[in-house]
Amino acid sequence: MPRPNIVIIYTDDLGWGDLGCYGSPDIRTPHLDALAARGVRMTDWYSNSPVCSPSRAALLTGRHPAHAGVESILGAQRDTHGLPPQSTLASALSSAGWRTAVFGKWHLGVEAGSAPLRFGFDHHFGFRAGCVDYYSHIMYWGVRNPLHDLWSDDDEVWHNGDYLTDLITDRAVDFITDVSDPFLCYVAYNAPHYPMHAPADAMAQYADLPWDQQVMAAMVSRVDDGVGRIVEALERTGRLDDTIIFFSSDNGPSAEERNWLGGEEIAYAGGSTGGLRGHKGSLFEGGIRVPGIWSWPSTLPSGVTSGEPAMMMDVTPTVLTAAGLTPPADVDGTALFTGNDPERTLTWQYAGQQAIRRGPWKLVTDPAERLGAPQTPGRHLFNLIEDPGETQDLSSSEPEVLAQLVEANREWTSTLESWRAS
Repeated sequence: MPRPNIVIIYTDDLGWGDLGCYGSPDIRTPHLDALAARGVRMTDWYSNSPVCSPSRAALLTGRHPAHAGVESILGAQRDTHGLPPQSTLASALSSAGWRTAVFGKWHLGVEAGSAPLRFGFDHHFGFRAGCVDYYSHIMYWGVRNPLHDLWSDDDEVWHNGDYLTDLITDRAVDFITDVSDPFLCYVAYNAPHYPMHAPADAMAQYADLPWDQQVMAAMVSRVDDGVGRIVEALERTGRLDDTIIFFSSDNGPSAEERNWLGGEEIAYAGGSTGGLRGHKGSLFEGGIRVPGIWSWPSTLPSGVTSGEPAMMMDVTPTVLTAAGLTPPADVDGTALFTGNDPERTLTWQYAGQQAIRRGPWKLVTDPAERLGAPQTPGRHLFNLIEDPGETQDLSSSEPEVLAQLVEANREWTSTLESWRAS
């Protein structure tokens, strides 16, 4: 059997309800819908964190964010250190003969020692920090001086006026077209993260929508166009059947005021959680449950919808196992699609919030509704099968379930403390 190529397509602040195949009534995503139809669409796919840097650390290491050493959003200054030295999906594949490249957002450290080429990637085109203007590729936020952030490997490059989503797609397609097998192509779009920028032709497709929904739809559609071009490049080079494609988002949609371009200090509502509670920064479902699509035509079934709970740290062991390699012994994730799917206990921690899911039951401790919102003290218990919107707190009516998950959360807290102390 040939060694599979791997394409990971990662979006930024995309909600569980922002794709056509996840029920969006407004955003048209024909290429992603087709990808889901050719593979497995996960309904209960989770990020390991409700914010970007920890989510990306879990994706690339197979570890919980605390175990990987990145628990919070990393800064943008050029001396920002990021992911500590450790094995990654890219380094494991590179050591076994895969060519590796990342296009787009890194957000796991800005200084040279934290850049992608130090973690197994042969090539990087994109930016190292958390967000940039889509046309100037400069970060303007807060009280900082403007900071340009666009790189080709270790060299700063300038593409003023070029829409970044298209630049990322262009570079990924060129890599797929020119590279020899086997390869890992990690395509990390920053869309639809703020600032809310979209080309005029994309905006025109959604002229009937209110501005906040229009620009979100236009940005997501441009990503969908990019996915279509990537899949076409795989078809054109005869690689689609033997390529593992994984698509997801780093966390749920942002409700941050800074999404607005008119200066309004109100919660932004352009993205959709598909009816789930919470947004980016929250351990309610809307902050952590995201689209998850797997396609591997030669091996995985097509047209499957899976409700099996799984999460971002599963990507590394899943891909390495599928590639015929042995995942590192210290990964926290589980290799999927092996036929061995026991009931799992999934856990999260972010900024004082904790959550744990086992079967249909989820316990959330001291949650916040979104990034920057105050936390609500206490424990909250939900049955996600009956109440995916987390509207009915069952902590009083289900004392036995509550006690079991409280004990599991105590063990989870102990594990967190041991990782932080090591």
